[in-house]
Amino acid sequence: MLEQRIQQQFFEGADLQYQTAEALARPISEAAGAVVSALTAGGKLLLCGQGSGALLARHATGLLVGALERERPPLAALTIEPQPRGIQALGLPGDLLLLVDPAAADLDASIAAVRAAQGKDMTVVLLVGSAGAGLGETLAETDVLITVPHERASRVLEVQLLVLHALADAVDVQLMGDQE
Repeated sequence: MLEQRIQQQFFEGADLQYQTAEALARPISEAAGAVVSALTAGGKLLLCGQGSGALLARHATGLLVGALERERPPLAALTIEPQPRGIQALGLPGDLLLLVDPAAADLDASIAAVRAAQGKDMTVVLLVGSAGAGLGETLAETDVLITVPHERASRVLEVQLLVLHALADAVDVQLMGDQE
């Protein structure tokens, strides 16, 4: 009984990844383009997250400053708290804010962070679950919304981790070319 339940967790996670691969490819590609544009123009990346998304933001910062699967120079990325004051203090025009909000537990704080970034003329990439899809209304035309279409937080987090890995890989390919 317990083993079947555990197996079901794997099946559900794999199913969601398979179901969303096509729909998420375009926004991830757009996000990679925005990241590369910010970096090549001399900007930096500010990453933050709400709730469990804070852990993913830290992980993504490690991928960008460190490396995903191949060596490259470190990229200008840092993890901050998702607070408007931090964005106002550290953000500059041309920088990019990547906000990971899996469960939309504090929509007001996420909206305030987005508006603070926009007030600094920064590009915004939002990585949310279906509960946060409404945040897309706060985005400008040049911003990117990546929505994992699921209600369950654990499934959303799993796919968001994969999205961040795909994003880091896409940035590497755009900056350094394809390995193959």
